[in-house]
Amino acid sequence: MRHRKNTAKLGMKSQHKRATLANLVCSLIKHKRIRTTVPRAKAARRLADKMVTLGKAGTLVARRLAAARLSLRGPGPDLDKEARQRWHKSEDILRMLFDEIAPSFKDRQGGYTRVVRLGARPGDAAEVAILEWTSTVVGPVEPEKKNKKAKEEKTEDKKS
Repeated sequence: MRHRKNTAKLGMKSQHKRATLANLVCSLIKHKRIRTTVPRAKAARRLADKMVTLGKAGTLVARRLAAARLSLRGPGPDLDKEARQRWHKSEDILRMLFDEIAPSFKDRQGGYTRVVRLGARPGDAAEVAILEWTSTVVGPVEPEKKNKKAKEEKTEDKKS
């Protein structure tokens, strides 16, 4: 029996699931919005909310716990100073979490992410969703078909 077992299995072994969820959360931190299946989005939402709670603490211990949970490493030793600064600005997930995302949720007690369902994926009919931060203000979420039609209309407008 699986009583009081709250983790989603996602059809993977535990190490694979841990790595997948860590990668999803890192992508969410970096890109502010990701598109994935609904079960993966729900599982990643739990981890993302926990990482924001650690980010709000802001201590060295919290940074180390977040880095360990997300399996993060720093830039390689072969980078020069400029490349290291570029990495720090655009790729440093811990910096983004602790300096940008967590301070924006300082007055909020939970519910840092939302899952927006998009419908079924055409290839395998898997239910797809967008996982995003609640404080992120972006345009409305539209399914892929509408986006393709809008792109086609834009290209026709440019041709005329």
